[in-house]
This record gives sequence, C-alpha cells and structure tokens, in this order.
Amino acid sequence: MYSNGDIFVGEVIGTAILILFGAGVCAAVTLHYSKARAAGWVVIAFGWGMGVLAGAYTAAPLSGGHLNPAVTVGSAVAGGTPWSKVPLYVLAQMVGAALGAVLAWAVYYSQFAANAERGKAQPTLGIFSTGPEIRKPVANLVTEIIATVGLVLPLLFFGQNQGIGIGQVPGARAGVYGSGINVLLVALLVVGIGLSLGGPTGYAINPARDLGPRLVHALLPIPNKGSSDWSYAWIPVAGPLIGAVLAGLVHNCVF
Repeated sequence: MYSNGDIFVGEVIGTAILILFGAGVCAAVTLHYSKARAAGWVVIAFGWGMGVLAGAYTAAPLSGGHLNPAVTVGSAVAGGTPWSKVPLYVLAQMVGAALGAVLAWAVYYSQFAANAERGKAQPTLGIFSTGPEIRKPVANLVTEIIATVGLVLPLLFFGQNQGIGIGQVPGARAGVYGSGINVLLVALLVVGIGLSLGGPTGYAINPARDLGPRLVHALLPIPNKGSSDWSYAWIPVAGPLIGAVLAGLVHNCVF
C-alpha cells in the first residue's frame, strides 16, 4: 500500500512531467518562431505518448503512476485502488497538471511573447487544453467516453498480465501496470488513441490533463491569449470519468 505522502509526491511529479511534455509538444507545433512549427498531429500524438512514458515511469514506484483521475477511478471501480485514496490521487494530479502547464509556458515564454510583439498573436488554449473541431456537446461527450474506455480498459487488463515485461526491481511496486514493459505499452496505447480517436475533440481522456492547464491558461499573463472556453470545460471532465466507470464495470464483469 502506498503512503499518502508517496502518493501525493509521485502523482504531482509524474503528472507535471506528463503535462510538460504534452503541452510542450502542442506549443512546439502551434507557436510561431518554434523550430517544430506545423510539424503536425503525428508529432503531437507521440509527444503526449512520451509524456505518459516519462511521467508514469517516474511516478510508478511512489504512487503507481496513475497521472489521471480516470485511471484512478477505473482502478477503484475494478477494486485495485481504495476509494479512500481517490481524492488524494485526484488532488495531486490536479496540482501536477497545473505545475506542468506552468513549466511548459516557461519553456516557450519567448515564443508566446514574440507572437504578440511581431504581429503573430493567436489563440493559445489549444496548447493547454482540448476543444472540439465540431461543437456538438452530446457527440463530444460520447467521443471522450469511448476514447477513455479505450485507455482505461486495456490498462486494467495490462495489470492482469504480470508475466509480461522486463520484470521489477525486488521490492518495487508496479501499481496499475503490472510490469515495467506495460508502462511502455500504455504510452503506445495513448499514441494510438491520439492517432485514431483524437480527431474530434483532441482526446482529453484525463480530467486533470484538461482542467488543470485550462485554469493555468486563464491565469497566466499570455498576450492576446483568447478565451479559456469554460462552456466546454465540463466535457473533458465528465466524459473521461464516465468512461472510466464503464471500463471498471466491464473489467469486473469479465473477472
């Protein structure tokens, strides 16, 4: 059982790394005067996947490396994470997501400033949070639900595959992943979700990943940053949580 202190530290650090990589690749592709400008959706998908890889490997020994309230809730429904620990996981993930967003902003501070100074101002919310290509709330919600089932259900089954992988250091705790190589598999799974299911809404599949950076976007002094789109903000929170519960229930029906 992970201690409360380990859970908090692990999830803050791991989620911060996830968002640093994820928001960072979105900034790299989106902002003018970035060397990766217009590199495309494939680059974004792989950047987020590598963020999952780095964050989860870092956090796994301390907290299990959830990095995502949907993963925590799905694990709790499946009986893997005590419900009493869920609020602590979610709080730490929110703090880590906000911290990661601030760090990504700091990395690209000069690019954000140059956009305004050189007449290249543009909306910046897409660097921090998701938004739909076609705004249809029911369809957007369904997309997030299905995409999150596509994340959480395989992840729960990965946890059953204790024999897969490179093995663990004696005494190490694998958390929801089951074995070390499964962290890599989850990272590739996130890449696949981005490539296959990310087109309609930008695939939040993680309430903290969307809400924490959205709050940071609203608060940061970014020139000409545009709206934080709070009317949409409930969908990337509700959709992943609903998807997580459904994934946990399906897992329980099978086992």
